[in-house]
Amino acid sequence: QVHLVESGGGLVQAGGSLRLSCVASASGRTFSTYAMGWFRQAPGKEREFVARISWSGTLTDYSDSVKGRFTISRDNAKNMLYLQMNTLKSEDTAVYYCAASNAYIRALDEYDDWGQGTQVTVSS
Repeated sequence: QVHLVESGGGLVQAGGSLRLSCVASASGRTFSTYAMGWFRQAPGKEREFVARISWSGTLTDYSDSVKGRFTISRDNAKNMLYLQMNTLKSEDTAVYYCAASNAYIRALDEYDDWGQGTQVTVSS
């Protein structure tokens, strides 16, 4: 099991940038043995996949809605996961969650551990 805490959310104008961070505390297992993902949930909508990164960080994948604007990265030495969000749009407004999985996969059901979320609000 890994404990995850997100930070970095806030209010930003459309076209602006934010960088989300997620710190991991794993018991009995190193952070680098988890594939990681970012997900988001807007009001009244289901939680959706945003981005994923493989154990070493060599593989990344993005939803079509954020590709080219968002960048996922990780620092295994610091037990940190990041999401750099550029050219933000009002439709990016949501609670953003980081999550850990044994598999490099998009499916929410394959992620066992989740953070509490951080709110991102983009004003138009």
